[in-house]
Amino acid sequence: MAPRPTLVRERAAWADSCLLVGIDEVGRGPLAGPVVAAAVVFPPGTKAVRGLRDSKILPAGRREQLSIVIRRRAIRVTLGAASVREIDRYNIRVATAIAMRRALERALPGLSSYRIIIDGLPLREIGHDHEALVDGDAHCHSIAAAGVVAKTVRDRLMRRLALRHPGYGWTTNAGYGTPEHHDGLNRLGPCCHHRQTFAPIAQLAIW
Repeated sequence: MAPRPTLVRERAAWADSCLLVGIDEVGRGPLAGPVVAAAVVFPPGTKAVRGLRDSKILPAGRREQLSIVIRRRAIRVTLGAASVREIDRYNIRVATAIAMRRALERALPGLSSYRIIIDGLPLREIGHDHEALVDGDAHCHSIAAAGVVAKTVRDRLMRRLALRHPGYGWTTNAGYGTPEHHDGLNRLGPCCHHRQTFAPIAQLAIW
């Protein structure tokens, strides 16, 4: 059974009169669309959101429900994104940091004392001191909440883009490299929302 994210780190921050800013991103792996990050801050003493897990193992309907609960309970829920153009210009690691930094800088105004924790490895491009936690969305409540919000928002965006660019299956695959998506690429070629530096797209350009 997958681990349940806990409030251990939040409670440690609250005990020191700090808030914990949890940050996660979605969309590092897809062949199309932006990378989207969210920052979530819960108030001291908040109770765990029942059913919250790593967004990747939750069904879409449950993520939508949890996103509503998270937005009600949190004192900050902010978003940041890095575009396909930025992903191609800088690389996906730096673009991820850019998205996280944008979400973070929208969350910080008005917070006097806080700690920052992100999912994954440290990213100096975020520009703020932070703790990094590998598999943080499986272990830290605030990171898991941020992941759910970011995943919900990005999936909605990809469904809207699918209406403009049918044939790639983005309604269901959110831009990931599924057989349906690869079939669409072979038939239609890439569009303006595809990541030109990602191998499958770059290889098509060669041909």
